[in-house]
Amino acid sequence: MQNILQTAQACHAENHERDPLKIAVLPVIFTNRKEITISGIAARCSLVAAVMVALAALDNPPKAQASGGLSGKVIAGYQGWFGCPGDFAGNTSWIHWFRDNVPDAAHLRVELMPDTAEYPPDSLCETDLRRPDGSRISVYSAQSLGAVDLHFRWMAQYGIDGAAVQRFVVNTTQPQTRARSDHLLANEAAAAEHQGRGFYVTYDVSGGNPATVTQDIERDWHHLTADLHVTASPQYIRERGKPVLEIWGFGFLDRPGRPEEVSALQAILERGEGGVEAVTLIGGVPPEWRTLDGSSKREPAWAPVYRQFDILSPWSTGRYNDAAGAAKFVAQRVVPDLEETHRLGIGYLPVVFPGFSWSNLSRLDRGRAAPVNQIPRNCGRFEWTAIRQLLAAHVNMIYVAMFDEVDEGTAVFKLESHAANLPVGATVLSLAADGCTAAPDLYLGLSGAAGPLIRGGRPAPDRWQEPTQPIR
Repeated sequence: MQNILQTAQACHAENHERDPLKIAVLPVIFTNRKEITISGIAARCSLVAAVMVALAALDNPPKAQASGGLSGKVIAGYQGWFGCPGDFAGNTSWIHWFRDNVPDAAHLRVELMPDTAEYPPDSLCETDLRRPDGSRISVYSAQSLGAVDLHFRWMAQYGIDGAAVQRFVVNTTQPQTRARSDHLLANEAAAAEHQGRGFYVTYDVSGGNPATVTQDIERDWHHLTADLHVTASPQYIRERGKPVLEIWGFGFLDRPGRPEEVSALQAILERGEGGVEAVTLIGGVPPEWRTLDGSSKREPAWAPVYRQFDILSPWSTGRYNDAAGAAKFVAQRVVPDLEETHRLGIGYLPVVFPGFSWSNLSRLDRGRAAPVNQIPRNCGRFEWTAIRQLLAAHVNMIYVAMFDEVDEGTAVFKLESHAANLPVGATVLSLAADGCTAAPDLYLGLSGAAGPLIRGGRPAPDRWQEPTQPIR
């Protein structure tokens, strides 16, 4: 530990002399053992130094594992956006958990509840929700390193190779929200190094300023690489010799970005122009990127923009709702996509999801009714059918949407599996909603099972191995 702290101190001193006001402040990291104040060691230093300080406080030494490329990998999207009052830098809000900052059943925004049995106590926040037995329900904050490290430990345990860590462009333009996003990224990098998982940054353009969104991305990527040195982490995933970066949302009808501006940004990022670090660029694009219909913008100028990405990852979440729909989607979208990307010499990262439901979020945030359990999980068969179809099409990587998104009911991490543990007065699903007896880790085991099949070039069996956690 002493060597780690000395390294962090040296990094702090070097950067402080160079430019004491340029480096982002990451004042506090919470762990499952204690709170570590970085301000005296690395508050003016890079994210790398913050990570080293965080790792020094964790119980076990980091697991050595090179992040490698994307081929043969199962990558899970990681939102990390959940928060609660007091978790970081004076925050007073229940971020993403509750509407109007009221932590009760009437204001609960999520569709599934996390199974919190393994979370460090100091990562949990007690709410006003109660179970049928009267006990209070707690939720977690991803500003706690203990919570994020647990999530990455589950990835390692169940064979999920890494995380696409989400970073919303709109949150990078204001000092307070950027500091929170930076702190989350420090947690994610520390957890990835501790648990031997890969990670890469994904910019989500949702809610971004149409007039500045491309400049905002360029500016923030320079901040992450030049100030925080995020790509210096040994677990940052690299492909074709360059760090991977994803931009999600360009080309969708309801997202910002003009084709000529996006094309210019692609050139800057892929070539490393203007002093930014060059990347292998993934495009999180509409599934209709080839045909310019459906959820894609119609202007012909988008066709070359889509094809300018190094890797394409068409967003399939919500595009089908049963096994037959999954088979049709793969036949009509994925197979022709693979033919086109192979012709272009670019990569292809298809998306699977376990199910979908957003009745609470739609009611509270959009003022619209939406059906509960809109796309049923069918006890795991829905996601596994999609994986089987993709493997039959010979994909060489898969993106799972999402690891932790309980807002829209797509989370695959450990979830409450029995209705008896759900909050009274709230409309929330358990893993037993489709009539099965499921363990909390059902979808971790299912998602991770795809990895060995991809790497071995083997078709997926009709059924998959049962989850390892006992039914509680």
